[in-house]
Amino acid sequence: MSKVTERICFFLTWVFQGSNYLSAYGYGVMHRLHHAYADTEKDPHSPKYDANVFSMMWRTKNIYQDINKKRIEVADKFTKNVPQWEAFDKFASSRISRITWGALYTVFFILFATAWWHWLFLPVAFLMAPIHGVIINWFAHIYGYTNFKVNDTSKNLLPFDFLMMGEGYHNNHHTHSSRANFGVRWFEIDITYCIMVVLDKLKIIKLKKAAV
Repeated sequence: MSKVTERICFFLTWVFQGSNYLSAYGYGVMHRLHHAYADTEKDPHSPKYDANVFSMMWRTKNIYQDINKKRIEVADKFTKNVPQWEAFDKFASSRISRITWGALYTVFFILFATAWWHWLFLPVAFLMAPIHGVIINWFAHIYGYTNFKVNDTSKNLLPFDFLMMGEGYHNNHHTHSSRANFGVRWFEIDITYCIMVVLDKLKIIKLKKAAV
């Protein structure tokens, strides 16, 4: 995508992730490390090398922050072409930003919640990113089915991944990590890829042929 579109995406990521904002750089580099060292001691998140889901997520958080704040040295092959907008990342990840979003979520529930059980969704809003991380990085390495034999525990969570919009085809993704379409079999519809095709047709992004 163009630099302008990239900056727009950074802003929209902040709007839609809110208090859960994740840096494209920190997350992108960590994701590459996960693929390179899947289910080994160097894996940033693995059910195989973490005692429980909480210790895995805590370690993931620390590694993500170390990468994003460049407190650890990472090989160039993991950082090449990963987009970063340091000034915006600093603002969007700031305590002020996260607290402000949290306050807005609470006000929204005060205004619109009409039953006690509606409030059960407020913690989900606060913890959207960790919950997503648990589903993919923990459960998608324990439960599901496989299409390919790989050297790790990655699995496809659902035959039709409506929950993670295609990212739950984790075994497929670990086999073809540079492929934009995570679905392989006819019923494995990658919703995110469908959106990307539309964006490609509109010339907002450009899909590389090798990644399709």
